[in-house]
Amino acid sequence: MRLAPPDRALGAFACLCGLLGVAASAAAAHIPGADSLKTAAQFLLFHAPAILALVGLGAAGLVRMPLARIAAALLAVGLCLFCGDLSLRALAGHALFPMAAPSGGFALMGGWLLGIVALLVPARA
Repeated sequence: MRLAPPDRALGAFACLCGLLGVAASAAAAHIPGADSLKTAAQFLLFHAPAILALVGLGAAGLVRMPLARIAAALLAVGLCLFCGDLSLRALAGHALFPMAAPSGGFALMGGWLLGIVALLVPARA
């Protein structure tokens, strides 16, 4: 079993999210009132394994790869928007762009919803 380039990219992104989650957790521990940075760190750490799982399930043929890949990509986009906005607010004092965090939140929910669909629709034999 070999991972296709998009799946390798999603897996690498998930690992980057784990790295950034640890770094943001450490930073939030040293910055007074950095609750939004702490939230961003938690979201990064919670979603990184989900992206890896979707990629792995798809690569193993246990779920439909296109659905798993799109679900993982939605989670990735959602993390960029949601965590990017919260982190910028905490560290730089300004937003990524108006409505970035809510847009990211909706993308995250869409990723989880599509993950449900990917798991419930039987994989092709």
